[in-house]
Amino acid sequence: MTVAGPVPTGLKRVVVASMAGTVVEWYEFFLYGTAATLVFNKVFFPADDSAYGAIFAAFLTYAVGFIARPLGGVVFGHFGDKYGRKKLLQFAILLVGVVTFLMGCLPTYQQIGVWAPVLLVILRFLQGFAVGGEWGGAVLLVAEHSPIRERGFWASWPQAAVPLGNMLATVVLWVLTAVLPDDDFLSWGWRIAFWLSAVVVLIGYYIRTKVSDAPIFVTVQQEVERVKAVSYGVVEVLKRYPRGVFTAMGLRFAENIMYYLVVIVSITYLKVQVGVDTNAILRYMLVAHLVHFIVIPLIGRLADRIGRRPVYFAGTVLAATWGFFAFPMMNTANYLLIIAAIVVGLIIHALMYSPQPAIMAEMFPTRMRYSGVSLGYQVTSIVAGSAAPAIAVKLLEIYNSWVPIAIYLAIAAAITLIAVFYMRETKGLDLETVDQADRDDLARAGIV
Repeated sequence: MTVAGPVPTGLKRVVVASMAGTVVEWYEFFLYGTAATLVFNKVFFPADDSAYGAIFAAFLTYAVGFIARPLGGVVFGHFGDKYGRKKLLQFAILLVGVVTFLMGCLPTYQQIGVWAPVLLVILRFLQGFAVGGEWGGAVLLVAEHSPIRERGFWASWPQAAVPLGNMLATVVLWVLTAVLPDDDFLSWGWRIAFWLSAVVVLIGYYIRTKVSDAPIFVTVQQEVERVKAVSYGVVEVLKRYPRGVFTAMGLRFAENIMYYLVVIVSITYLKVQVGVDTNAILRYMLVAHLVHFIVIPLIGRLADRIGRRPVYFAGTVLAATWGFFAFPMMNTANYLLIIAAIVVGLIIHALMYSPQPAIMAEMFPTRMRYSGVSLGYQVTSIVAGSAAPAIAVKLLEIYNSWVPIAIYLAIAAAITLIAVFYMRETKGLDLETVDQADRDDLARAGIV
C-alpha cells in the first residue's frame, strides 16, 4: 500500500490554478456540445424534414473543434516546452473566453443565411485550438509538481475539472430553460450562457497568474538553453518517442468516444428517440456530472495503489459493454434507470480518464513532455470524439436502433485494449529517471 507523503508547498495552489482554467474552458466547450442538440440545430441551420438532419449538421460543426485541437496541442506544446506551461495556459484561457463570448453574439440563419454556420465554424475552430493547448499544460503543471507516489491522484484533479465545467454549463442551461419560455430561450436566452464566459475567464486568468512552473521544468529548460543541440517539439518527440505517442493515442480512442456518447449523444437520444423533456435531461446530466467529478480523484488514488494498467484495463473492458445495457435502460423512460445508465457510463469512463495524465506524463522526458502528451491526447480526437456524435446520430437515423452505436463503442474498446497491453506500468516512476534516460540516449547518439 502506498504511503502518502507530505504535500509539497504550493501544490494545492497549482491544482486550483489548473482546475480553474480547465473548468472555464470546458464549460465553454461543452456548452457548445449541449447547445448543438438543444439550440444550434434550430438557430444556425435550415430546417430539415428528418428529426436528426439539423442535429447532424450541428454536430459536424461540433467536430470542427476537435479537428483544431491537435493543431492547438502542437503549437502550444512546442512553445510550452520552450517557454513554460504557465504562460501558454494564460493565453489559452483568454482565447477561448473571447471566442465563446463572440459565439453568443452571432446572428442567426434567418438573419444572415449561410454566413451564420460559416461564422460558427470559424469560432468553433478557434475554440478547439485553444482547448487543444489547454489540456497538456494544465495536467503537466500538476504532474510535474506532484509527489512521485501520489502523481495519479493529484494529476487527476484537472481531469475532474472537466465534469465540473460541464456541471456549470448544465446548470446555466437548466436555469435558463426553466425560467424562460421555449421561444425566448431559442431567440435570445441561450446567448446568456455564452456571455457569462467573460466573468469566469477573468477569475480563471487571475488564479493562473499566482503559480509558477515546476522546478523540474525550470532545470531542464536551463539545460536546453546551455546545450543548443538538444531539441524539443513534435518532430523530436515523434522521432525519439513514437511508442509513447502511439500508445497514448490508442489509450485515448475508446475513452474519448465513450465520453461523447454518454454526455452528448445521450441527450439527443433521450430528447428525440425517447421523448424526454429538455429540462429533465439537464437534471439527469447534472447528477451524472457530479458523480463523475467525485469519482475521478478516487480512481486516481486507486491507480497510485494498484497501478495504472489494471485500472485502465477494467475501464476498457467495461466500456465495451455499456451501450448494450445503457440504451435499453434509457428506453424505459424511467428517470432512475436513465440516471443510472448515464452515471454508470461516466464511472466506467473515469477508470480510463483519471489515470491518463499520470500515464502520459510518465511516457516522455520533461524537455518534450508538453508536445508528447498534447500530440498523443489531441490527435486521437479527430477520429474519436469529434466524429462520435455525428456517427451515432447518423446510425440512429439510418437504422432507428441503438444496437449499431453499442457495437461502435465495443469496437473502439477493442482497439484501446491493444494499447493497454502495449503500455508500460509506470506507477511510482520518478520523472527525473525519465529525464536521465533521455540524457543517456542523447549522449549515446553524440548529441550532448
